[in-house]
Amino acid sequence: MTSATASAGKRPFTQRMLDGVEKVGNKVPHPVMIFLILIGVIIVLSAVFAAMGVQVTYETAAPAPVVAQETYPGGTQQPSLDIPPEEFYHPEVKTHTETTAIRSLLTADGIRFIFTSAVTNFTNFGVVGVILVAMIGVGLAERAGLIGALIRKLVAVAPPWSLTFIIVLVGILSSIASDAGYLVLIPLGAVAFLSVGRHPLAGLAAAFGAVGGTFMVNVLITPTDGIITEITNEAIALADPARKISLTANLFFAVGSTLFLAFLITFITEKVIEPRLGKYTGLVSHEATDLPDAAPAEGDAPPAAQARGLRYACWGLLAVLAVLLLLSVPPKPWGILRNPVTGSLVEDSPLMDSLIFIIMLVFLVCGLCYGAGAGTLKGSAAAMDAITKTFAGLGGLIFMLLVIAQFIAYFNYSNMATVAAVKMADGLERANIGPLWLLIGFILVVLVLDIIIPGVIPKWAIFAPIFVPLFLRLGVAPQTVLAAYRVADSPMNVVTPLMVYLPFIVLLAQKYKKEAGVGTVISLMIPYMLIIAVAWTVFFVVWYLLGIPLGPGAPVELG
Repeated sequence: MTSATASAGKRPFTQRMLDGVEKVGNKVPHPVMIFLILIGVIIVLSAVFAAMGVQVTYETAAPAPVVAQETYPGGTQQPSLDIPPEEFYHPEVKTHTETTAIRSLLTADGIRFIFTSAVTNFTNFGVVGVILVAMIGVGLAERAGLIGALIRKLVAVAPPWSLTFIIVLVGILSSIASDAGYLVLIPLGAVAFLSVGRHPLAGLAAAFGAVGGTFMVNVLITPTDGIITEITNEAIALADPARKISLTANLFFAVGSTLFLAFLITFITEKVIEPRLGKYTGLVSHEATDLPDAAPAEGDAPPAAQARGLRYACWGLLAVLAVLLLLSVPPKPWGILRNPVTGSLVEDSPLMDSLIFIIMLVFLVCGLCYGAGAGTLKGSAAAMDAITKTFAGLGGLIFMLLVIAQFIAYFNYSNMATVAAVKMADGLERANIGPLWLLIGFILVVLVLDIIIPGVIPKWAIFAPIFVPLFLRLGVAPQTVLAAYRVADSPMNVVTPLMVYLPFIVLLAQKYKKEAGVGTVISLMIPYMLIIAVAWTVFFVVWYLLGIPLGPGAPVELG
Protein backbone atom coordinates (compact mmCIF):
# COMPACT_ATOMS: atom_id res chain seq x y z
CA MET A 1 0.00 0.00 0.00
CA THR A 2 1.43 3.39 -0.94
CA SER A 3 1.70 6.19 1.59
CA ALA A 4 -0.88 8.21 -0.33
CA THR A 5 -3.35 5.34 -0.15
CA ALA A 6 -2.68 4.84 3.54
CA SER A 7 -3.17 8.52 4.15
CA ALA A 8 -6.46 8.49 2.26
CA GLY A 9 -7.64 5.50 4.31
CA LYS A 10 -7.01 7.38 7.55
CA ARG A 11 -9.21 10.33 6.64
CA PRO A 12 -11.81 10.95 9.37
CA PHE A 13 -15.42 10.00 8.72
CA THR A 14 -16.56 13.63 8.50
CA GLN A 15 -13.97 14.41 5.82
CA ARG A 16 -14.96 11.31 3.81
CA MET A 17 -18.61 12.36 4.14
CA LEU A 18 -17.82 15.86 2.84
CA ASP A 19 -15.82 14.33 -0.01
CA GLY A 20 -18.94 12.33 -0.86
CA VAL A 21 -21.08 15.49 -0.78
CA GLU A 22 -18.63 17.13 -3.17
CA LYS A 23 -18.64 14.19 -5.61
CA VAL A 24 -22.41 13.90 -5.63
CA GLY A 25 -22.88 17.67 -5.84
CA ASN A 26 -20.50 17.99 -8.77
CA LYS A 27 -22.36 15.29 -10.71
CA VAL A 28 -25.62 17.22 -10.72
CA PRO A 29 -26.39 19.19 -13.88
CA HIS A 30 -25.05 22.68 -14.53
CA PRO A 31 -26.63 25.29 -12.19
CA VAL A 32 -28.58 26.74 -15.11
CA MET A 33 -30.17 23.35 -15.74
CA ILE A 34 -30.88 22.91 -12.01
CA PHE A 35 -32.81 26.18 -11.90
CA LEU A 36 -34.67 25.36 -15.11
CA ILE A 37 -35.78 22.08 -13.48
CA LEU A 38 -36.78 23.96 -10.32
CA ILE A 39 -38.82 26.36 -12.41
CA GLY A 40 -40.77 23.40 -13.80
CA VAL A 41 -41.28 22.02 -10.27
CA ILE A 42 -42.55 25.40 -9.01
CA ILE A 43 -45.00 25.69 -11.87
CA VAL A 44 -46.44 22.22 -11.23
CA LEU A 45 -46.60 22.56 -7.44
CA SER A 46 -48.23 25.99 -7.65
CA ALA A 47 -51.04 24.49 -9.73
CA VAL A 48 -51.49 21.54 -7.34
CA PHE A 49 -51.56 23.64 -4.14
CA ALA A 50 -53.79 26.28 -5.72
CA ALA A 51 -56.27 23.57 -6.71
CA MET A 52 -56.26 22.39 -3.08
CA GLY A 53 -57.12 25.94 -1.92
CA VAL A 54 -54.06 26.32 0.36
CA GLN A 55 -53.94 29.74 2.06
CA VAL A 56 -52.90 31.45 5.32
CA THR A 57 -54.01 34.54 7.28
CA TYR A 58 -51.45 36.45 9.33
CA GLU A 59 -50.27 39.85 10.57
CA THR A 60 -47.53 41.52 8.53
CA ALA A 61 -45.58 44.77 8.78
CA ALA A 62 -45.10 46.95 5.70
CA PRO A 63 -44.57 50.62 4.83
CA ALA A 64 -47.80 52.60 4.63
CA PRO A 65 -48.88 53.88 1.18
CA VAL A 66 -47.30 57.20 0.23
CA VAL A 67 -49.41 59.91 -1.42
CA ALA A 68 -47.58 61.28 -4.45
CA GLN A 69 -48.47 64.12 -6.79
CA GLU A 70 -48.06 63.92 -10.56
CA THR A 71 -45.86 66.62 -12.07
CA TYR A 72 -44.88 67.33 -15.69
CA PRO A 73 -41.31 68.72 -15.59
CA GLY A 74 -40.01 70.60 -18.61
CA GLY A 75 -43.32 70.37 -20.47
CA THR A 76 -43.01 66.60 -20.95
CA GLN A 77 -46.13 64.57 -21.72
CA GLN A 78 -45.03 61.81 -19.31
CA PRO A 79 -45.81 62.52 -15.64
CA SER A 80 -43.36 61.88 -12.80
CA LEU A 81 -44.24 61.30 -9.16
CA ASP A 82 -43.42 64.06 -6.69
CA ILE A 83 -43.01 62.26 -3.33
CA PRO A 84 -42.63 64.30 -0.12
CA PRO A 85 -39.01 63.85 1.10
CA GLU A 86 -40.00 62.98 4.67
CA GLU A 87 -42.21 60.13 3.42
CA PHE A 88 -39.66 58.93 0.88
CA TYR A 89 -36.72 58.76 3.28
CA HIS A 90 -38.58 57.88 6.48
CA PRO A 91 -41.56 55.67 5.56
CA GLU A 92 -44.09 54.85 8.25
CA VAL A 93 -44.41 51.11 8.86
CA LYS A 94 -47.91 49.76 9.48
CA THR A 95 -49.12 46.32 10.58
CA HIS A 96 -52.17 44.82 8.96
CA THR A 97 -53.91 41.48 8.56
CA GLU A 98 -53.34 39.76 5.27
CA THR A 99 -54.58 36.55 3.66
CA THR A 100 -52.25 34.87 1.19
CA ALA A 101 -53.27 31.99 -1.05
CA ILE A 102 -51.15 29.87 -3.37
CA ARG A 103 -51.35 31.25 -6.90
CA SER A 104 -51.09 28.89 -9.85
CA LEU A 105 -48.70 29.65 -12.68
CA LEU A 106 -50.83 27.50 -14.99
CA THR A 107 -53.88 29.78 -14.93
CA ALA A 108 -54.44 32.46 -17.54
CA ASP A 109 -53.01 35.11 -15.18
CA GLY A 110 -50.03 32.91 -14.33
CA ILE A 111 -49.17 32.19 -17.95
CA ARG A 112 -49.51 35.89 -18.80
CA PHE A 113 -47.09 36.63 -15.93
CA ILE A 114 -44.54 34.14 -17.30
CA PHE A 115 -44.66 35.69 -20.76
CA THR A 116 -44.77 39.38 -19.81
CA SER A 117 -42.41 39.53 -16.81
CA ALA A 118 -39.22 37.95 -18.18
CA VAL A 119 -37.47 41.25 -18.89
CA THR A 120 -38.56 43.04 -15.72
CA ASN A 121 -37.71 39.99 -13.61
CA PHE A 122 -34.13 40.34 -14.81
CA THR A 123 -33.82 44.12 -14.76
CA ASN A 124 -35.32 44.30 -11.26
CA PHE A 125 -32.96 41.61 -9.96
CA GLY A 126 -30.75 43.83 -7.79
CA VAL A 127 -27.69 41.59 -7.76
CA VAL A 128 -27.17 42.14 -11.52
CA GLY A 129 -26.71 45.87 -11.09
CA VAL A 130 -24.53 45.37 -8.02
CA ILE A 131 -22.16 43.04 -9.90
CA LEU A 132 -21.96 45.20 -13.02
CA VAL A 133 -21.31 48.43 -11.13
CA ALA A 134 -18.87 47.01 -8.58
CA MET A 135 -16.85 45.07 -11.15
CA ILE A 136 -16.06 48.24 -13.13
CA GLY A 137 -13.74 49.33 -10.38
CA VAL A 138 -12.67 45.94 -9.08
CA GLY A 139 -11.87 44.60 -12.56
CA LEU A 140 -9.77 47.60 -13.48
CA ALA A 141 -7.90 47.50 -10.16
CA GLU A 142 -7.15 43.79 -10.70
CA ARG A 143 -5.99 44.31 -14.28
CA ALA A 144 -3.72 47.15 -13.18
CA GLY A 145 -2.13 44.91 -10.55
CA LEU A 146 -3.36 46.83 -7.50
CA ILE A 147 -5.10 43.81 -5.91
CA GLY A 148 -2.00 41.64 -6.12
CA ALA A 149 0.22 44.43 -4.78
CA LEU A 150 -2.10 45.02 -1.83
CA ILE A 151 -2.18 41.30 -1.00
CA ARG A 152 1.62 41.09 -1.11
CA LYS A 153 1.82 44.14 1.16
CA LEU A 154 -0.67 42.63 3.60
CA VAL A 155 1.23 39.35 3.69
CA ALA A 156 4.52 41.19 4.25
CA VAL A 157 3.33 43.26 7.23
CA ALA A 158 0.86 40.83 8.87
CA PRO A 159 2.14 37.94 11.04
CA PRO A 160 1.45 34.58 9.33
CA TRP A 161 -0.84 33.43 12.16
CA SER A 162 -3.08 36.49 11.77
CA LEU A 163 -3.84 36.27 8.04
CA THR A 164 -6.96 34.12 8.43
CA PHE A 165 -8.28 36.20 11.31
CA ILE A 166 -7.79 39.48 9.40
CA ILE A 167 -9.65 38.18 6.34
CA VAL A 168 -12.48 36.81 8.49
CA LEU A 169 -12.86 39.96 10.59
CA VAL A 170 -12.91 42.23 7.54
CA GLY A 171 -15.45 39.87 5.96
CA ILE A 172 -17.78 40.19 8.94
CA LEU A 173 -17.43 43.97 8.97
CA SER A 174 -18.08 44.16 5.20
CA SER A 175 -21.86 43.97 5.79
CA ILE A 176 -21.74 47.75 6.38
CA ALA A 177 -21.22 47.97 2.60
CA SER A 178 -24.16 45.68 1.82
CA ASP A 179 -23.19 43.03 -0.78
CA ALA A 180 -19.77 44.42 -1.66
CA GLY A 181 -18.03 41.80 0.49
CA TYR A 182 -19.18 38.99 -1.80
CA LEU A 183 -17.62 40.63 -4.85
CA VAL A 184 -14.43 42.02 -3.33
CA LEU A 185 -13.39 40.10 -0.23
CA ILE A 186 -14.06 36.50 -1.31
CA PRO A 187 -11.72 36.72 -4.34
CA LEU A 188 -9.15 38.50 -2.13
CA GLY A 189 -9.33 35.69 0.45
CA ALA A 190 -8.43 33.10 -2.17
CA VAL A 191 -5.57 35.19 -3.58
CA ALA A 192 -4.18 35.98 -0.11
CA PHE A 193 -4.00 32.30 0.85
CA LEU A 194 -2.43 31.35 -2.47
CA SER A 195 0.23 34.07 -2.10
CA VAL A 196 1.57 32.42 1.08
CA GLY A 197 1.39 28.85 -0.22
CA ARG A 198 -1.91 27.93 1.46
CA HIS A 199 -4.86 26.40 -0.36
CA PRO A 200 -6.82 29.19 -2.12
CA LEU A 201 -10.14 27.38 -1.63
CA ALA A 202 -9.58 27.62 2.13
CA GLY A 203 -9.21 31.38 1.79
CA LEU A 204 -12.32 31.50 -0.37
CA ALA A 205 -14.26 29.47 2.19
CA ALA A 206 -13.08 31.60 5.13
CA ALA A 207 -14.12 34.81 3.39
CA PHE A 208 -17.47 33.37 2.24
CA GLY A 209 -18.20 32.05 5.73
CA ALA A 210 -17.43 35.47 7.21
CA VAL A 211 -19.34 37.54 4.66
CA GLY A 212 -22.40 35.30 4.26
CA GLY A 213 -22.60 33.32 7.50
CA THR A 214 -22.56 36.36 9.81
CA PHE A 215 -24.34 38.96 7.69
CA MET A 216 -26.60 40.21 10.49
CA VAL A 217 -23.92 41.39 12.96
CA ASN A 218 -21.31 44.13 12.91
CA VAL A 219 -19.57 46.50 15.29
CA LEU A 220 -21.29 49.34 13.41
CA ILE A 221 -24.92 50.14 12.65
CA THR A 222 -25.71 48.92 9.13
CA PRO A 223 -28.46 50.08 6.73
CA THR A 224 -30.41 46.86 7.37
CA ASP A 225 -30.56 47.61 11.11
CA GLY A 226 -32.77 50.64 10.55
CA ILE A 227 -35.36 48.68 8.57
CA ILE A 228 -35.61 45.68 10.89
CA THR A 229 -35.81 48.00 13.92
CA GLU A 230 -38.78 49.83 12.42
CA ILE A 231 -40.52 46.52 11.64
CA THR A 232 -39.86 45.38 15.23
CA ASN A 233 -41.36 48.56 16.68
CA GLU A 234 -44.47 48.16 14.57
CA ALA A 235 -44.84 44.59 15.81
CA ILE A 236 -44.37 45.77 19.42
CA ALA A 237 -47.25 48.23 18.97
CA LEU A 238 -49.64 45.31 18.46
CA ALA A 239 -49.17 44.34 22.13
CA ASP A 240 -47.77 47.46 23.83
CA PRO A 241 -48.11 50.75 21.91
CA ALA A 242 -46.11 52.62 24.58
CA ARG A 243 -42.98 50.50 24.10
CA LYS A 244 -40.34 50.65 21.35
CA ILE A 245 -36.68 49.78 20.85
CA SER A 246 -33.84 51.95 19.55
CA LEU A 247 -31.44 51.39 16.68
CA THR A 248 -28.76 50.31 19.18
CA ALA A 249 -30.93 47.73 21.00
CA ASN A 250 -28.70 44.87 19.79
CA LEU A 251 -25.38 46.75 19.66
CA PHE A 252 -23.64 44.96 22.57
CA PHE A 253 -24.77 41.57 21.30
CA ALA A 254 -23.67 42.41 17.75
CA VAL A 255 -20.21 43.49 18.87
CA GLY A 256 -19.81 40.40 21.07
CA SER A 257 -21.03 38.14 18.26
CA THR A 258 -18.62 39.77 15.79
CA LEU A 259 -15.57 38.96 17.93
CA PHE A 260 -16.84 35.48 18.85
CA LEU A 261 -17.58 34.56 15.23
CA ALA A 262 -14.26 35.96 13.97
CA PHE A 263 -12.35 33.56 16.22
CA LEU A 264 -14.79 30.71 15.49
CA ILE A 265 -14.53 30.99 11.69
CA THR A 266 -10.75 31.27 11.95
CA PHE A 267 -10.74 28.04 13.97
CA ILE A 268 -13.02 26.24 11.47
CA THR A 269 -10.81 27.30 8.57
CA GLU A 270 -7.51 26.23 10.10
CA LYS A 271 -8.63 23.09 11.97
CA VAL A 272 -11.38 21.68 9.71
CA ILE A 273 -11.20 23.08 6.17
CA GLU A 274 -7.46 23.27 5.51
CA PRO A 275 -6.68 19.74 6.80
CA ARG A 276 -9.36 18.35 4.48
CA LEU A 277 -8.08 20.26 1.44
CA GLY A 278 -4.43 19.40 2.07
CA LYS A 279 -1.54 21.05 0.26
CA TYR A 280 -2.41 23.00 -2.88
CA THR A 281 -0.75 21.46 -5.91
CA GLY A 282 -2.27 23.66 -8.59
CA LEU A 283 -0.27 25.95 -10.83
CA VAL A 284 0.74 29.10 -8.94
CA SER A 285 0.88 31.80 -11.59
CA HIS A 286 -0.24 35.35 -12.12
CA GLU A 287 -3.29 33.98 -13.91
CA ALA A 288 -4.21 31.97 -10.82
CA THR A 289 -4.29 35.15 -8.75
CA ASP A 290 -6.61 37.04 -11.11
CA LEU A 291 -10.28 37.43 -10.40
CA PRO A 292 -12.32 34.86 -12.36
CA ASP A 293 -13.68 37.52 -14.65
CA ALA A 294 -10.58 39.62 -15.34
CA ALA A 295 -7.95 38.89 -17.95
CA PRO A 296 -4.38 38.35 -16.68
CA ALA A 297 -2.13 41.37 -16.71
CA GLU A 298 0.98 41.58 -18.83
CA GLY A 299 3.11 40.84 -15.74
CA ASP A 300 3.92 42.12 -12.33
CA ALA A 301 5.64 45.49 -12.11
CA PRO A 302 9.11 45.66 -10.55
CA PRO A 303 9.13 46.21 -6.75
CA ALA A 304 10.09 49.88 -7.07
CA ALA A 305 7.27 50.49 -9.56
CA GLN A 306 4.82 48.64 -7.30
CA ALA A 307 5.82 50.83 -4.36
CA ARG A 308 5.34 53.96 -6.47
CA GLY A 309 1.97 52.65 -7.69
CA LEU A 310 0.81 51.99 -4.12
CA ARG A 311 1.77 55.55 -3.15
CA TYR A 312 -0.25 56.92 -6.06
CA ALA A 313 -3.17 54.64 -5.12
CA CYS A 314 -2.99 55.95 -1.55
CA TRP A 315 -3.17 59.51 -2.82
CA GLY A 316 -6.13 58.56 -5.00
CA LEU A 317 -7.86 57.00 -1.99
CA LEU A 318 -7.27 60.13 0.08
CA ALA A 319 -8.71 62.25 -2.73
CA VAL A 320 -11.89 60.14 -2.90
CA LEU A 321 -12.24 60.21 0.89
CA ALA A 322 -11.79 63.99 0.87
CA VAL A 323 -14.63 64.37 -1.63
CA LEU A 324 -16.87 62.05 0.41
CA LEU A 325 -16.12 63.97 3.61
CA LEU A 326 -16.87 67.24 1.85
CA LEU A 327 -20.25 65.88 0.76
CA SER A 328 -21.06 64.20 4.09
CA VAL A 329 -19.59 66.04 7.08
CA PRO A 330 -21.19 69.52 6.76
CA PRO A 331 -24.69 69.75 8.30
CA LYS A 332 -27.70 69.93 6.05
CA PRO A 333 -28.32 71.44 3.57
CA TRP A 334 -24.58 71.51 2.74
CA GLY A 335 -24.08 67.84 3.49
CA ILE A 336 -25.42 66.53 0.20
CA LEU A 337 -25.05 62.86 1.16
CA ARG A 338 -26.96 63.30 4.43
CA ASN A 339 -30.66 62.54 4.80
CA PRO A 340 -32.20 65.80 3.48
CA VAL A 341 -34.93 65.71 6.15
CA THR A 342 -33.25 64.44 9.35
CA GLY A 343 -29.61 65.18 8.52
CA SER A 344 -28.64 61.62 9.48
CA LEU A 345 -25.58 60.02 7.86
CA VAL A 346 -26.86 56.49 8.56
CA GLU A 347 -30.64 56.31 8.60
CA ASP A 348 -32.12 56.47 5.09
CA SER A 349 -29.22 58.58 3.86
CA PRO A 350 -27.91 58.92 0.29
CA LEU A 351 -24.49 57.94 1.70
CA MET A 352 -25.79 54.51 2.74
CA ASP A 353 -27.73 54.12 -0.51
CA SER A 354 -24.62 54.80 -2.59
CA LEU A 355 -22.18 52.41 -0.90
CA ILE A 356 -21.83 50.14 -3.96
CA PHE A 357 -21.12 53.15 -6.19
CA ILE A 358 -18.59 54.41 -3.62
CA ILE A 359 -16.86 51.00 -3.56
CA MET A 360 -16.67 51.09 -7.37
CA LEU A 361 -15.33 54.66 -7.31
CA VAL A 362 -12.64 53.84 -4.73
CA PHE A 363 -11.34 50.85 -6.70
CA LEU A 364 -11.60 52.70 -10.01
CA VAL A 365 -9.64 55.75 -8.85
CA CYS A 366 -7.10 53.70 -6.89
CA GLY A 367 -6.67 51.29 -9.83
CA LEU A 368 -6.08 54.15 -12.27
CA CYS A 369 -3.61 55.80 -9.89
CA TYR A 370 -1.77 52.53 -9.29
CA GLY A 371 -1.62 51.81 -13.02
CA ALA A 372 -0.20 55.26 -13.69
CA GLY A 373 2.39 54.97 -10.93
CA ALA A 374 3.44 51.38 -11.65
CA GLY A 375 3.25 51.77 -15.43
CA THR A 376 0.81 48.85 -15.81
CA LEU A 377 -1.93 50.95 -17.43
CA LYS A 378 -0.63 53.07 -20.29
CA GLY A 379 -3.29 55.49 -21.41
CA SER A 380 -7.07 55.48 -21.47
CA ALA A 381 -7.19 52.67 -24.04
CA ALA A 382 -5.59 50.26 -21.56
CA ALA A 383 -8.10 51.25 -18.88
CA MET A 384 -11.04 50.70 -21.24
CA ASP A 385 -9.55 47.38 -22.34
CA ALA A 386 -9.39 46.22 -18.69
CA ILE A 387 -13.04 47.09 -18.06
CA THR A 388 -14.17 45.55 -21.37
CA LYS A 389 -12.41 42.26 -20.65
CA THR A 390 -13.87 42.22 -17.14
CA PHE A 391 -17.40 42.51 -18.56
CA ALA A 392 -16.65 39.91 -21.25
CA GLY A 393 -15.74 37.43 -18.53
CA LEU A 394 -19.10 37.98 -16.84
CA GLY A 395 -21.15 36.64 -19.79
CA GLY A 396 -21.82 33.16 -18.39
CA LEU A 397 -22.61 34.54 -14.95
CA ILE A 398 -25.09 37.07 -16.35
CA PHE A 399 -26.96 34.35 -18.25
CA MET A 400 -27.12 32.25 -15.09
CA LEU A 401 -28.53 35.21 -13.16
CA LEU A 402 -31.16 35.67 -15.88
CA VAL A 403 -32.46 32.15 -15.21
CA ILE A 404 -32.23 32.55 -11.43
CA ALA A 405 -34.20 35.79 -11.63
CA GLN A 406 -37.05 33.98 -13.39
CA PHE A 407 -37.07 31.21 -10.76
CA ILE A 408 -37.22 33.67 -7.86
CA ALA A 409 -39.97 35.69 -9.56
CA TYR A 410 -42.10 32.58 -10.19
CA PHE A 411 -41.50 31.35 -6.64
CA ASN A 412 -42.60 34.71 -5.22
CA TYR A 413 -45.62 34.87 -7.54
CA SER A 414 -46.82 31.47 -6.31
CA ASN A 415 -46.70 32.63 -2.63
CA MET A 416 -45.43 29.19 -1.58
CA ALA A 417 -42.57 30.62 0.52
CA THR A 418 -44.92 32.90 2.47
CA VAL A 419 -47.41 30.11 3.12
CA ALA A 420 -44.64 27.77 4.32
CA ALA A 421 -43.23 30.45 6.65
CA VAL A 422 -46.61 31.23 8.24
CA LYS A 423 -47.52 27.54 8.66
CA MET A 424 -44.24 26.85 10.46
CA ALA A 425 -44.56 29.98 12.59
CA ASP A 426 -48.12 29.06 13.61
CA GLY A 427 -46.99 25.59 14.63
CA LEU A 428 -44.21 27.00 16.80
CA GLU A 429 -46.54 29.59 18.33
CA ARG A 430 -48.91 26.82 19.47
CA ALA A 431 -46.09 24.84 21.11
CA ASN A 432 -46.54 24.75 24.89
CA ILE A 433 -42.89 25.26 25.92
CA GLY A 434 -40.98 27.78 28.04
CA PRO A 435 -39.54 31.06 26.70
CA LEU A 436 -35.95 29.81 26.30
CA TRP A 437 -36.96 26.64 24.42
CA LEU A 438 -39.37 28.72 22.35
CA LEU A 439 -36.49 31.05 21.43
CA ILE A 440 -34.38 28.04 20.40
CA GLY A 441 -37.32 26.66 18.39
CA PHE A 442 -37.69 30.08 16.75
CA ILE A 443 -34.02 30.00 15.73
CA LEU A 444 -34.43 26.52 14.21
CA VAL A 445 -37.52 27.53 12.22
CA VAL A 446 -35.79 30.61 10.77
CA LEU A 447 -32.71 28.52 9.91
CA VAL A 448 -34.86 26.09 7.91
CA LEU A 449 -36.84 28.81 6.17
CA ASP A 450 -33.69 30.67 5.19
CA ILE A 451 -33.16 27.95 2.57
CA ILE A 452 -36.17 29.19 0.61
CA ILE A 453 -36.39 32.83 1.82
CA PRO A 454 -32.79 34.08 2.09
CA GLY A 455 -33.80 37.75 2.34
CA VAL A 456 -33.40 39.37 5.79
CA ILE A 457 -36.35 41.76 5.58
CA PRO A 458 -39.08 39.58 3.98
CA LYS A 459 -38.79 36.91 6.71
CA TRP A 460 -38.76 39.42 9.55
CA ALA A 461 -41.84 41.21 8.10
CA ILE A 462 -43.70 37.90 8.52
CA PHE A 463 -42.19 36.70 11.81
CA ALA A 464 -42.07 39.95 13.81
CA PRO A 465 -45.86 40.49 14.09
CA ILE A 466 -46.26 36.84 15.18
CA PHE A 467 -43.40 36.35 17.63
CA VAL A 468 -42.65 39.77 19.11
CA PRO A 469 -46.13 40.09 20.76
CA LEU A 470 -45.98 36.40 21.77
CA PHE A 471 -42.66 36.81 23.57
CA LEU A 472 -43.81 40.09 25.12
CA ARG A 473 -46.61 38.16 26.80
CA LEU A 474 -43.98 35.71 28.11
CA GLY A 475 -41.84 38.53 29.55
CA VAL A 476 -39.13 38.34 26.88
CA ALA A 477 -37.97 41.72 25.57
CA PRO A 478 -38.39 42.50 21.82
CA GLN A 479 -34.65 43.11 21.45
CA THR A 480 -34.06 39.53 22.59
CA VAL A 481 -36.32 38.19 19.83
CA LEU A 482 -34.48 40.37 17.33
CA ALA A 483 -31.12 39.05 18.58
CA ALA A 484 -32.39 35.47 18.14
CA TYR A 485 -33.42 36.36 14.59
CA ARG A 486 -29.92 37.66 13.87
CA VAL A 487 -28.47 34.33 15.00
CA ALA A 488 -30.84 32.34 12.78
CA ASP A 489 -30.85 34.43 9.62
CA SER A 490 -27.23 34.14 8.45
CA PRO A 491 -25.63 30.66 8.79
CA MET A 492 -27.74 29.00 6.09
CA ASN A 493 -26.74 31.68 3.56
CA VAL A 494 -23.54 29.80 2.72
CA VAL A 495 -25.27 26.57 1.62
CA THR A 496 -28.67 27.55 0.23
CA PRO A 497 -28.93 27.16 -3.56
CA LEU A 498 -30.93 30.40 -3.61
CA MET A 499 -27.88 32.43 -2.56
CA VAL A 500 -27.66 34.78 -5.56
CA TYR A 501 -23.86 35.01 -5.40
CA LEU A 502 -23.35 31.23 -5.42
CA PRO A 503 -22.71 31.12 -9.22
CA PHE A 504 -20.03 33.80 -8.83
CA ILE A 505 -18.34 31.83 -6.04
CA VAL A 506 -18.45 28.58 -8.07
CA LEU A 507 -16.86 30.44 -10.99
CA LEU A 508 -14.14 31.69 -8.65
CA ALA A 509 -13.50 28.18 -7.26
CA GLN A 510 -13.02 26.86 -10.80
CA LYS A 511 -10.07 29.22 -11.19
CA TYR A 512 -8.14 27.08 -8.71
CA LYS A 513 -9.81 23.69 -9.27
CA LYS A 514 -11.06 23.20 -12.81
CA GLU A 515 -13.50 20.40 -11.90
CA ALA A 516 -15.04 22.43 -9.08
CA GLY A 517 -18.81 22.80 -9.08
CA VAL A 518 -21.70 23.52 -6.76
CA GLY A 519 -20.83 20.38 -4.78
CA THR A 520 -17.30 21.69 -4.14
CA VAL A 521 -18.55 24.94 -2.65
CA ILE A 522 -21.37 23.33 -0.64
CA SER A 523 -19.04 20.70 0.83
CA LEU A 524 -16.62 23.44 1.84
CA MET A 525 -19.34 25.48 3.52
CA ILE A 526 -21.33 22.75 5.36
CA PRO A 527 -18.89 22.75 8.34
CA TYR A 528 -19.21 26.54 8.61
CA MET A 529 -23.01 26.38 8.50
CA LEU A 530 -23.31 23.62 11.12
CA ILE A 531 -20.68 24.90 13.55
CA ILE A 532 -21.74 28.56 13.30
CA ALA A 533 -25.42 27.68 13.77
CA VAL A 534 -24.78 25.50 16.84
CA ALA A 535 -22.05 27.60 18.48
CA TRP A 536 -23.82 30.93 17.87
CA THR A 537 -27.07 29.52 19.31
CA VAL A 538 -25.17 28.38 22.42
CA PHE A 539 -23.55 31.85 22.60
CA PHE A 540 -27.03 33.43 22.50
CA VAL A 541 -28.39 31.06 25.15
CA VAL A 542 -25.48 31.77 27.50
CA TRP A 543 -25.92 35.52 26.92
CA TYR A 544 -29.64 35.17 27.69
CA LEU A 545 -29.10 33.11 30.85
CA LEU A 546 -26.46 35.52 32.16
CA GLY A 547 -28.86 38.42 31.56
CA ILE A 548 -26.27 40.62 29.84
CA PRO A 549 -27.92 43.70 28.24
CA LEU A 550 -28.19 43.38 24.46
CA GLY A 551 -27.58 47.09 23.96
CA PRO A 552 -27.70 50.42 25.85
CA GLY A 553 -30.80 50.21 28.06
CA ALA A 554 -31.87 46.95 26.37
CA PRO A 555 -32.17 44.05 28.89
CA VAL A 556 -32.93 40.51 27.74
CA GLU A 557 -36.15 40.39 29.76
CA LEU A 558 -38.82 42.98 30.53
CA GLY A 559 -38.35 44.87 33.78
